[in-house]
Amino acid sequence: MGVPMTESPTPTGPLAGVLVLDLSRVLAGPWSTQVLADLGAEVIKVERPGAGDDTRAWGPPFTTTTDGKPSDAAYYFAANRNKRSITVDMAKPEGNALLRDLAAKADVVVENFKTGGLAKYHLDYPSLQAVNPRLVYCSITGFGHDGPHAHSAGYDYMIQAMGGLMSITGNPEGHPGGEPMKVGVAVADLFTGMYASSAILAALLHARQTGQGQCIDMALFDVQAAMLANIATNYFVSGEVPARMGNAHPNLVPYQPFSTADGAIVIAVGNDGQFHALTKVLGDAGLADDPRFVGNANRVRNRIALVPLLTAHTVTRTTREWMDLLEPAGVPCGPINTVDKVFEEPQAKFRGLVVEQARADLAAPVKTVASPFRLSETPVSYRRAPPALGADTDAVLGELLGLDAARIAELRARGVV
Repeated sequence: MGVPMTESPTPTGPLAGVLVLDLSRVLAGPWSTQVLADLGAEVIKVERPGAGDDTRAWGPPFTTTTDGKPSDAAYYFAANRNKRSITVDMAKPEGNALLRDLAAKADVVVENFKTGGLAKYHLDYPSLQAVNPRLVYCSITGFGHDGPHAHSAGYDYMIQAMGGLMSITGNPEGHPGGEPMKVGVAVADLFTGMYASSAILAALLHARQTGQGQCIDMALFDVQAAMLANIATNYFVSGEVPARMGNAHPNLVPYQPFSTADGAIVIAVGNDGQFHALTKVLGDAGLADDPRFVGNANRVRNRIALVPLLTAHTVTRTTREWMDLLEPAGVPCGPINTVDKVFEEPQAKFRGLVVEQARADLAAPVKTVASPFRLSETPVSYRRAPPALGADTDAVLGELLGLDAARIAELRARGVV
């Protein structure tokens, strides 16, 4: 199922030559740095000696070593491809000095400590900017560095709740299961990681042009509010508080799942032409001329009448049969796949959406989902599997800071690395 990738440590891609010091953990920060790593940046992931990123233990499922022992949790692999892992204790003076020396050489620092959490280690932006004026410093927190919640912890689940997403996700009030529902993946974290990587790229461009770095203040709460998108603007214009609509769309009809003879099919009509094509394929072209359904605004107003009329047709054939009829007619549609079926789709196989990478200590190759970036001239590369804890400590400290084996051994003996 996966596409085997030959491991090559040489960075390629549009960000080749960019050095990122990654002080983040869990998901939002590591997601952003994996984006940069896939694009060719050299990302040094800094972890706690003996423990590492929290997500290494967020299982089951766990991977298995070559001698049959449990290793890193699958969760960790989702956001740490193409990185090098070093273990450094920033609380120890010598460890702190190592990180400051690395930051002085870096183009980017990414961290997700609580507001003010790195100041005592002199790893905050003002401290590092003083030794590296061109540094792009991205700080990811739950609520940002100012405001009444600046010092509060922020986790994806609570941000989905506070940021309004759960209030619009799930079945309508009064229906079975009609309660606020979180999204199945940590979308606030993931969107924050993507916004962070975009901001970092913009700041890098500015730094290259001017020699001036800057601090990026990324907040999960801000991102979740931005993600409300058309739902927020619907509210701003109408003054009506959006409600949960299950799988229906607030602004488009028909745009939801419809029952079929063997399950369901999602039909996503975005304009009148597609609606005409749909009714023709269903064998009920007169629906397109019914005054109640002429134009999307009328279809939205009369969705309660329209949906059962369409369902009466869709239940007569299987999902596959409808797809074979609707796709050639230009009607957007698709099955509701379970995760295994996603990667069995012919399109997924053709596009190589599963990447396989070997890691010497693991019994089986690591599988991750390919980057969606497809750049014609500077494609992404898959150079390293998500690293074992501290696998690159000696190499990085030797290459970037010039430490010899004896000095590194001395630091390891004292628990600094």
